[in-house]
Amino acid sequence: MNDCNPYTNFGIVDRKQLAQDSGLAFLTKLLDGTLPAAPFSEASEIWPVEIARGRVVFEGIPSHHFYNPLGTVHGGWLSTLLDSAMGCAVYSLLESGQVFTTIEMKVNFVRPATERTGKLTCEGQIVHLGSRIATSQGRIVDGTGHLIAHGSETCIILAA
Repeated sequence: MNDCNPYTNFGIVDRKQLAQDSGLAFLTKLLDGTLPAAPFSEASEIWPVEIARGRVVFEGIPSHHFYNPLGTVHGGWLSTLLDSAMGCAVYSLLESGQVFTTIEMKVNFVRPATERTGKLTCEGQIVHLGSRIATSQGRIVDGTGHLIAHGSETCIILAA
């Protein structure tokens, strides 16, 4: 675990909890540690740092563990960071008894990331929330504000 990762408790949340809480309440409980962080957060060094209605911010630490053979962070890791923020921006607007899943995602990689890039910040924002389909957008920036990647996604809203 990286020293920058704020979480120590990882696990799977009971499905009853998903049906009980609104998306915003659920995400807030993840952020404040009431609920365990997702196991993928520990492995990927990606975690939420801000939660609001229609806007979620994640941070991630690029490391050599995520390098492709060319010596830069694999695009799949950057895509995971974007998917996390964009999907949770959608989830932050859902009512209790609703969940979502990503059905389409588009990513544009603007600059490479390496360990030397340092912590990355990804902001996801809602674009549209319908009764069954939602869209969101996201941007990954480094510590100096340089754009690393940006994207958009479409999510389907389902019953928990």
